[in-house]
Amino acid sequence: MLRIGIDVGGTFTDLVAVDPAGRSTLAKSASTPPDPSVGVLNGLGLLAEALGMDLPAMLAGTERIVHGTTVATNALLEHKGARVGLLTTEGHRDVIEMREGLKDDRYNLRMPPPVQLVPRHRRLGVRERMRADGRVEIPLDRGSLDAAIAVLKAQEVEAVAICYLHAWRDAAHERATAEAVAAAMPGVYLSLSSEVFPQIKEFDRVSTTIVNAYVGPALSRYLRRLEGRLREAGYGGPLLIIQSHGGVTPVEEAARIAAGGVLSGPAGGVAGSRYAAKLLGSGDLIPFDMGGTSTDICLIVNGEPALTTGRGVGGHRLALNSLDIASLGAGGGSIGRADSGGILHVGPESAGALPGPACYGRGGTRATVTDANLVLGYLDPGSFLGGRATLDVAAAEAALDGLAAELGVTRIQAAEGVHRVVNTNMAEGIRLVSVRRGVDPRRFALLSFGGAAGLHVADVARQLDLTRVIVPRVASVLSAWGMLATDLRFEVSRTHIGDAGQLSGAAVARMFEDMEAEGRARLAASYDGPVRTERTVEMRYGEQIFEIAVPLGGVDWSVADPLPQIVERFHARHEELYTYALRNQEAVLVNARAVVIGVLPDLPREPDIAARVPGVPVGERRIHIGGWVSAPVYRLDDLAPGQAIAGPAVVESAMTTVLLRPGNTARVTAQGWLDIAIPASIQG
Repeated sequence: MLRIGIDVGGTFTDLVAVDPAGRSTLAKSASTPPDPSVGVLNGLGLLAEALGMDLPAMLAGTERIVHGTTVATNALLEHKGARVGLLTTEGHRDVIEMREGLKDDRYNLRMPPPVQLVPRHRRLGVRERMRADGRVEIPLDRGSLDAAIAVLKAQEVEAVAICYLHAWRDAAHERATAEAVAAAMPGVYLSLSSEVFPQIKEFDRVSTTIVNAYVGPALSRYLRRLEGRLREAGYGGPLLIIQSHGGVTPVEEAARIAAGGVLSGPAGGVAGSRYAAKLLGSGDLIPFDMGGTSTDICLIVNGEPALTTGRGVGGHRLALNSLDIASLGAGGGSIGRADSGGILHVGPESAGALPGPACYGRGGTRATVTDANLVLGYLDPGSFLGGRATLDVAAAEAALDGLAAELGVTRIQAAEGVHRVVNTNMAEGIRLVSVRRGVDPRRFALLSFGGAAGLHVADVARQLDLTRVIVPRVASVLSAWGMLATDLRFEVSRTHIGDAGQLSGAAVARMFEDMEAEGRARLAASYDGPVRTERTVEMRYGEQIFEIAVPLGGVDWSVADPLPQIVERFHARHEELYTYALRNQEAVLVNARAVVIGVLPDLPREPDIAARVPGVPVGERRIHIGGWVSAPVYRLDDLAPGQAIAGPAVVESAMTTVLLRPGNTARVTAQGWLDIAIPASIQG
């Protein structure tokens, strides 16, 4: 039986099928932004063709499909989400405006306030009040609620966000409100803070609940449409959606907590990077995912990616657990332009899938990174996408000529400039996730993937003084491949604020047991395999205004009071992050989180390629690296383990190209991957 991973990007939809023997078959199709499911089905057709099968036969022989989608991301970033109404506690409808009393750029006096996803006239107060200790101060007033629902019904909202004060303690009022809204407005999308983010901090909770309502209808419609089309095409297995935290979940859950899929696409790349670290036996990696529209970067430390909460996406707070990923507007479709002073800029504007770079021949006329790479000789115009497409060199040259005229330079100088500027932008992005957080990137290897990364990664590494770059064989579709190496994941959180010295250890243990029982019940609806759990608390010192996440692996829960172990782990984690701990101060437990994981089978190991004969160049190509040179061209699938290739050289696969600069040496690993050394002597 096959397993299929699908990653829908802004320009291309990547697909990979892995068979029981571990063989990976890859495919790419153009993304179709108006309806991404069209591009998915087109890509599945190409994947079936690559496997020598028809589409129904391939889907009938597929045990599961894992999918990463940018539908929620795009709805939020492009402000094309649902028409949302908010029901909240009377007197608190402006929490979303006041935020935390600060602007994102607090010293920018001219910074305009963010555009709210719910305008004030659709934010309605309901008479009710729950206290923080769970006592009902004001019962839910049905007259007030019915009046508010009538206003939203007249406004023809598609989704209703319900966020009452202290609903994290007792959700009774929110649940009653949801029942009333569902009865009065059948089919409306409901987003309850007690389901989406049942934790303290009003701004975080209301913002996350609104984001969930805003992207939920679009994501739900897309997933139902895709699920239906897959069924019509002959697929009868589960469709799993990768979430921002790196786990996967069934369609039903993904649609219910839609905000959890806002970083669905990039999360696949991190999942793949984590699995790559395991295969390589190298725990410290910087995943570098350069696609057609953007570049996504994060850190893998000791084999694990970092998780974060409270991140901003498109100017809107999203407090759910998510992988700590930095996204840059730098990809193969990023457009080069000259400003009024004649300075070259590349991105963040992208040509996307349509019209795409000029060389795609779809109507694009502005110079992009891909056009520059073609003009510099790095790409073979006749073998793009494995020979399924031909790049238009004349169109790329014309686009670069236009940019060159604006800059007052030659065509080649303009192309070199585009290549260098985008590389510098991406190197700065890596500094953002490493140096500026106190991490020295030089102890990491750069993991290169995404269709465009191979042409840039060596220069990016040089700028950062990195000496090692890894290029997987499945680099062009590693996000889709990585989705097949992750597990089902359900997170349940509770606020349980209190000084650790005053809390009952037995009560904390019972709370975790209750959360795990809830997570197991949700998991059981779609899974009956082996399960493991993880426990985490968020803690702070009494005078602090932020919490840190403290993993609780190894705590002995059988003792009468596990709190001393939990507190010591907090002190140690604080010292690890900030170089000091205050063991004489009281530690405060704020939130608890239980993660219930349905363990899916590992990807099978790739077939042994040890018997391969070392590959020889299949030709030569003139490339521009400071000047025109003739470089040998190798096919990645022809290379044997242990084989070494010295730059300058070009290594091609069906869907990506790797540029080795002078001084670079690539060695082929046992998996058929490239391990590129960048000697310190050529850096700087």
